[in-house]
Amino acid sequence: MKILLVYPEMPSTFWTMDHLVEMVGKKASYPPLGLLTVAALLPKDWDKRLVDLNVEDLSDADLLWADYVFIGAMNVQIRSAREVIDRCRGLGVKIVAGGPLFTHEHETFDGVDHFVLNEAEITLPLFLADLEAGHPKPLYATQDFADVHQTPLPMWELADLNQYAYCIVQYSRGCPYMCDFCDVTALFGRKPRVKTPKQILAELKAMGDLSRFGMILFADDNLIGNKKNLRETLLPALIEWRGRENPPVGFSTQVTINVVDDEELSQLMLEAGFRHIFCGIETPDEAGLLASQKRQNTRRDLLENVPRLHEKGFMVTAGFIVGFDTDTEASFQRMIDFIQDSGIVIATINLLKAPPGTDLYKKMRAAGRLIEPFDFDENSSNIIPVMDPDVLNHGFEFVLRHVYSPEYVYQRALTLMRTYPGPKVRHRIRRKPSLRSAALLLRLVYRLGIAGQERRYFWKLFFWTLWNRPGILEYSFFFSTLTLQFRKMYERYSGGVYPEIKQESYPLISARPATTAAA
Repeated sequence: MKILLVYPEMPSTFWTMDHLVEMVGKKASYPPLGLLTVAALLPKDWDKRLVDLNVEDLSDADLLWADYVFIGAMNVQIRSAREVIDRCRGLGVKIVAGGPLFTHEHETFDGVDHFVLNEAEITLPLFLADLEAGHPKPLYATQDFADVHQTPLPMWELADLNQYAYCIVQYSRGCPYMCDFCDVTALFGRKPRVKTPKQILAELKAMGDLSRFGMILFADDNLIGNKKNLRETLLPALIEWRGRENPPVGFSTQVTINVVDDEELSQLMLEAGFRHIFCGIETPDEAGLLASQKRQNTRRDLLENVPRLHEKGFMVTAGFIVGFDTDTEASFQRMIDFIQDSGIVIATINLLKAPPGTDLYKKMRAAGRLIEPFDFDENSSNIIPVMDPDVLNHGFEFVLRHVYSPEYVYQRALTLMRTYPGPKVRHRIRRKPSLRSAALLLRLVYRLGIAGQERRYFWKLFFWTLWNRPGILEYSFFFSTLTLQFRKMYERYSGGVYPEIKQESYPLISARPATTAAA
């Protein structure tokens, strides 16, 4: 049997960081972990190939070679997934589809021969058994959750890992919280299921040369969802591995903001090599957090929590949402001020959406406020808002224009680097100098400091860091690279030119300049 695994193209988003990835000489952010794991679940004697549309083109010859095309996709990949399906139908190639996109919306896709939904460890063997018997069904689904102890090593050998800026593992599935706009609990349940340290270490070893990656992402929806196992098993194993192997790469992951409350766990994470953490802050307005069931972010000083995480040695990336029912016109400026004051350099900002399968989707459908069909485009929402739509869209654009302006990025970078001590750990992450790193440095200097539209901010940040914080000079390059990514992102959002703005407050709100820091 010949199987072609196709990973649809990711649109330009903050998750892909495509302009940043191109800057460092790579083609995509992460290899498709889900499809590579599915490949490992298929019979070993089957002939398998991977085409990642974020890395290479898909030819008709590729499709015609295959007995089956397996497509795995997330919601954000819906347009590319439809294009692949249409091509397969045109060529008469059979399709097997799975992943979060199809689990919630398989009814909206015509032309797929077999849907293998939910977790493949359970449903894929059922499909394979029926296929061998000669009568595969159109749909395989389950309400059960997989035992991730049985999840095999991804077939990294199907991917050219040199094409990716980062690599990826998954330790846990599921999250104990019930944020109404999130589909994680619908997909994976509220009780996090975790792999063994042995599995994770085997996955890291199978990646080969780790020096080619900027970092390794733990693609968990909430790494600290099962604190006991994390504290007692995985982190000690990673710390021991780091001391023994001295790997030249750190980790990033997603956690809830309440990690700040656990000093011991935070320090263990830093010792294990976790440096970049994504926190879903969503809004500084507590009314919006309560309305969306994000109670873990309430009854705390969020503006104090983020700098505390920076002071521990984490770099905090955060997600924000505009368009809660509780939002007012004052919410736009408060969000800008919060992001600036906290020193969160990378802030992802989206309009509120109700993905299929979420409690918010059910609530909006019952209220007659859904816009169908669902589109995961970051620049739109599928909810009829309480606020006047023109006011909401203008406020959303106002937040983007400020937060993503080079001046505001520069100010946030200074706010962070003035106080960032770096983690106090036994095993530091050290990269050996190489011709590749020297070439990358020269490319960044040229693209950002000579040819770039934001070059004055590049040199301002470079010389400030060189003079004041030379030990973290590499971050001046990283943050300067973000100004290019943000400009490209803003231009895509607005369809216009990236503005040089003056600090200003949202109309109808008393003026309050965003936090500044003198160079």
